[in-house]
Amino acid sequence: MNLCAIFTLLLSPCVHSFATIPSSSSRQSMASTSIHSNMSSDIAVVGCGVLGTSLCKQLLSSPDFKGKSVTGITKTKNNHDSIENKILGSDSDASSSINTDQFQLRTFDEMIKQKQFDNVVFCAPPSGFDDYPAAVQNVIDTLWAGPENGVFVFTSSGGIYGPGNGETVTETTELPPAETPRTRRLIKAELNTIAAGGCVLRLAGLYTLERGAHKFWLEKSNGSVGGQKDGIINLLHYDDAAGSCIAALRTKQKDVMGKVFLISDGNPTTRIGICESALKSSRYSGLDMPTFGEGDSAEKGKIYDGHWSNEVLGWKP
Repeated sequence: MNLCAIFTLLLSPCVHSFATIPSSSSRQSMASTSIHSNMSSDIAVVGCGVLGTSLCKQLLSSPDFKGKSVTGITKTKNNHDSIENKILGSDSDASSSINTDQFQLRTFDEMIKQKQFDNVVFCAPPSGFDDYPAAVQNVIDTLWAGPENGVFVFTSSGGIYGPGNGETVTETTELPPAETPRTRRLIKAELNTIAAGGCVLRLAGLYTLERGAHKFWLEKSNGSVGGQKDGIINLLHYDDAAGSCIAALRTKQKDVMGKVFLISDGNPTTRIGICESALKSSRYSGLDMPTFGEGDSAEKGKIYDGHWSNEVLGWKP
């Protein structure tokens, strides 16, 4: 789904189905169950930010994973209450039909060397890790039961292709030399994943109505954007990114093992195009279009061609 369509959808009234969900106190009681319980822990989601939270919700409601348990894993318990409410619903929200018995939220320290999971998705960003590739490797070694049992998915970034000069890139495009520490960390983490028999999803620029390049450019850039206005940008809604992770988990292990996939919404746009779409939303009404850089020195961007990935994964945004 493209950016303009997403903004239109987000501004439309929501229609809810109703079901009773446990109170937060009841969920806290369930969450206090020992990690050595007989609960079958089938899928682990490492990193429960915007992407991981969406992924947990979709897994719990997906008919493809009916009866499977999902464990969200974070570094600390600091945000567990808010994460739990986003996934399971708050006390006042009766719109969820998710089976709360199938979900638990833990810290990495609680799970380390205690359980292994058939399927693991590592979607925590590099920020917050002193050694990001080592963190990914640690999860592979300690939490994943291995390629003979399931799938390991690492969510990387299409940013590792570099700024681009208007060319088209695919899953097999040779990567340029890494120019930033973040890119070097991502590439090393990808190599660790591939060597272990996992798969890599290189995601386009992630966004929601409240998050993404459009928000920064319209609200925090002081009215000036360094790149040229027609510089190419590839996008992917967080919910679609979570859907691509589910597609990878659903695909036969032999078809994803050791492979790299390129994931985007298939609708490359431009910097000015992003801002024009955002300004149609009441969320950004009254804000001015920023000014953009000019000349050949400004980044022209690149076009993501993920047709092969979409076909192999049986996925579309």
